[in-house]
Amino acid sequence: MTDANPQTEYDLPWKQILQLYFEDFMLFFFPQAYREIDWTRQPEFLDKELEQVVRDAELGKRLADKLVKIYRIGGEESWILIHLEIQSQSESDFSERMFTYNYRIYDRYKRSVASLAILGDEQVNWRPSRFGYELFGTKVEFQFPIVKLLDYQQRQSELKASRNPLATVVMAHLAAVQTRSDRLQRKQQKLNLVRKLYQQGFEREDVLNLLAFVDWVLTLPQDLEREFLFEVEELEAEQRMQYVTSFERSGIRLGLLEGIELGLKLRFGTVGLSLLSEILTIEDVEQLRAILSGLETVSNIDELRQIYQSPTTDTQQ
Repeated sequence: MTDANPQTEYDLPWKQILQLYFEDFMLFFFPQAYREIDWTRQPEFLDKELEQVVRDAELGKRLADKLVKIYRIGGEESWILIHLEIQSQSESDFSERMFTYNYRIYDRYKRSVASLAILGDEQVNWRPSRFGYELFGTKVEFQFPIVKLLDYQQRQSELKASRNPLATVVMAHLAAVQTRSDRLQRKQQKLNLVRKLYQQGFEREDVLNLLAFVDWVLTLPQDLEREFLFEVEELEAEQRMQYVTSFERSGIRLGLLEGIELGLKLRFGTVGLSLLSEILTIEDVEQLRAILSGLETVSNIDELRQIYQSPTTDTQQ
């Protein structure tokens, strides 16, 4: 198994984490901004609106983006916007794209827009944070804060001690990068993350959400996955708690089905959604992953149907 397309692999779990843990996300990565937000008022995610804003723009290679309507403590404006980009690979025009999105969002809403970026790439020195130019006395200067996930490699003890859910997310992301070519090490790091989750005393729902993220980004070949699940069962016996069965059935499977439903709708419209009743009967997580991946490459719904009706796929256990 290869990680040739990491931005696709991580896209859905990052978006789910942003949706579920936006307040924790802001506290963890952007504490100054966090302190200026009125958290007594529910943030509103404007996904469809963002899609409209950037529809004709070149999207680049990113993991996820969000547009969030929030209220500022004591702010003059009744509400403002936060535009988040989680970028998977270095990109020469990333700063320009951040600027473009910022002014397009501002132009649409006439509200202040904070543009924030999380860089999940592997290039240590790639740290874009500004865009601008000057011509005939006209000066444009755009600057935005960034967080480089690689920097947390040197802060592992801090991550392990943190009870913020985003600490687990960052550790899983770093482990996925580190173990791309070493699946035995990946299995061990995955088990360590599960042990940490069990020992920290998170609420059951939080454990399931974070397990879903860990499982998605730290994928294993079937033989190592079986070993991993066996070791988790032993861990659960020690801790006298059980999450993995629920996690396997409700966490990963549900997330995959949500991604497939969205992909069917975007690629093939209402015709594509006609396949959903067939796909909902599939229990095998790996088969669902194959369908989600296939949505990027197939030309029509018949080709997609071949993925999960193929005899070779059905016999792979």
